[in-house]
Amino acid sequence: MLGDAAAQPPRLVVVEGPIGVGKTSLVKRLAASLGCASLLEDPDDNPFLERFYRDPRGAAFATQLHFLFQRSRQLEGLRQGDLFSERGLVADFLFAKDRLFAELTLDRHELALYDQVYSRLSMEAPRPDLVVYLQAPVPVLMQRIRGRDRRAEQGLSADYLQRLSDAYTEFFYHYDQSPLLIVNAAEINPVDRDGDYQLLLDRICSAGPGKHYFNPAPLDLS
Repeated sequence: MLGDAAAQPPRLVVVEGPIGVGKTSLVKRLAASLGCASLLEDPDDNPFLERFYRDPRGAAFATQLHFLFQRSRQLEGLRQGDLFSERGLVADFLFAKDRLFAELTLDRHELALYDQVYSRLSMEAPRPDLVVYLQAPVPVLMQRIRGRDRRAEQGLSADYLQRLSDAYTEFFYHYDQSPLLIVNAAEINPVDRDGDYQLLLDRICSAGPGKHYFNPAPLDLS
């Protein structure tokens, strides 16, 4: 079921949030429900990422540039393949947010060089019909990161995750390029619990212009 039959689900949905919050898993489930294609970030393709988790200062610039080029290629694929013209698209990253990580990890000289590269790539992304921003406190993110047991991520510090979460909060406080649904993902589990997922799916399908908040009590389905 896709919620209210009268509601028109958005055709380009972006799910965002800090590492560990569950955005990629939610994207896959949303794409299946909405009959859309999915567009996923590919951290396994970045050979610098594991080094970054061990030595953020030393590997930040190479890691950031690799993700920048990866997203540029994905955008080019969208332009050439018109991927979401017929089916719609759900993505697990927002192109406009790319600089957030650069500002967080690069020094001023690296950031200036990064900006030069970014400007030459002409990354003009389609504007989402809806951005779903998943929020959760750092202890919840740490617990979920440990639970999925990806070796490279186990060295992430609570301090880094806090700075990342704060940067996301600041970014989306000012974000006004698309309708925005801010979801408290700490208490609900739309990936593994069908009741929570259906509530969120209904809200996504009925979201209108502007900024909205989704903070339901978790369903007790035991």
